[in-house]
Amino acid sequence: MEKVTREFTSKSAEETKSFAKNLAKKIKAGEIVALYGSLGAGKTTFVQGLVAGLGYEGRVFSPTFIFVRPYKLANSKHPPARLRQANRAGKTGNRKQKGKIKTLYHIDLYRVEKETDLKTLGIEEFLADKDAASVIEWPEKIDKILPKETIKIKIEIIGENERRIKVDE
Repeated sequence: MEKVTREFTSKSAEETKSFAKNLAKKIKAGEIVALYGSLGAGKTTFVQGLVAGLGYEGRVFSPTFIFVRPYKLANSKHPPARLRQANRAGKTGNRKQKGKIKTLYHIDLYRVEKETDLKTLGIEEFLADKDAASVIEWPEKIDKILPKETIKIKIEIIGENERRIKVDE
């Protein structure tokens, strides 16, 4: 399936959150979202909207110093990617989908200095969790291990409050 690029210009943090909240409706268990952008571009703001769109009602903080922050999504109605793919292939018939995103892993790799740090953190285990989705800030540090199906989002500062958001999905 060919990747599609969408572009949106946000004029405020609230518009960025709203855009992310709407994008969350398309995120499925097992999927990975990679957020590219400079310091202050609005990656954590984007994650706040994404997590809210997945049904999480608590506060969302950057995991810069702890690397990974899991958000439990007990009420999420997002089926796992493998069930969605089976549906497309017509393999699930009328069976009810049971899988849901149970956790969103918010991963921030800004402070990762060397590849051995990634092994210590267990990044591969988070990315392989088929009952979860992951959103990664500073994904360029692990580009070579990201699956080709990764949803890549680039946030560019174009003004004090304006951001250009490009989504490759």
